[in-house]
Amino acid sequence: MDERYLDLEWRPELERPVLVSAFTGWNDAAEAASMALSALGNAWGVRRFGRFDPEEFFDYQSTRPQVKLVDGVTRKIEWPENALYATAAGGVEALGGRGAVLLSGPEPNLRWRTFSETVVGLARELGVEMVVTLGALLADVPHSRPVPVAANAQEASLVEDLGLSASRYEGPTGITGVLHTLCAEAGLPAVSLWASMPHYLPAVPSAPGALALVESLAGLLGTEVETGDLERGAERYQEQVSAAVARDPDLSSYVKMLEERYDASQEEGGGQIRHLPSGDELARELEDFLRRQRGEDEQ
Repeated sequence: MDERYLDLEWRPELERPVLVSAFTGWNDAAEAASMALSALGNAWGVRRFGRFDPEEFFDYQSTRPQVKLVDGVTRKIEWPENALYATAAGGVEALGGRGAVLLSGPEPNLRWRTFSETVVGLARELGVEMVVTLGALLADVPHSRPVPVAANAQEASLVEDLGLSASRYEGPTGITGVLHTLCAEAGLPAVSLWASMPHYLPAVPSAPGALALVESLAGLLGTEVETGDLERGAERYQEQVSAAVARDPDLSSYVKMLEERYDASQEEGGGQIRHLPSGDELARELEDFLRRQRGEDEQ
């Protein structure tokens, strides 16, 4: 691992950790992914242990530093950065003995390959067994139905063992796409979770989207996550958005059309969204997969 790009305050020692990342910007429609990662950090009691050097990965004309007032007097500059957090003892208990590393911050502007290689190197050094990226995209889905979450992976064995879908997307990508490619090249198992957000609400932070991502990740890891705050936020979101939509006849008609299309796809068992399997069976399959991975590494 090239430590020139990292500023580590301390080095966590973790048991069978998973690395979970979410980046604001292109990969974070309605702030669902970053909100989900924040909820995970609160639930798992993580502590910050480092950051990536922002000078190496940000164009400050594109992602500008922010000036803040401290005590209403002193001006302080907050630089964009990608921060690293790790679970403490309480978080390990919540994860059933597994540790976790969280990576958060804006999508880097520069040197994506170097950034991703550094993430993979750090993951290897900390003994990370799986990388999970959280993302959200805008889609033709209604706010009044369960949030679709797509789960996919590039590694064929992971797709087969966990019943995920292989990504068939072609087109522009973000940092998550680059990171997954580098994980695949390094033989590091990686899963991508994407929540579909209503495209007519691009600027409204979505607690339902964050909740769906957290629940999907919990199902993947075979654990439970405290989601009380997200659940209450999701209820407020539904109430406020539904009231606003009802006041606009044209938007109300459009949402009704999306609801009918969504319901029809659910009845037919079709649609383009592949939902993540969850529960005890998936957790056992994940444990079996990782056990085989450890056995191959030892040979």
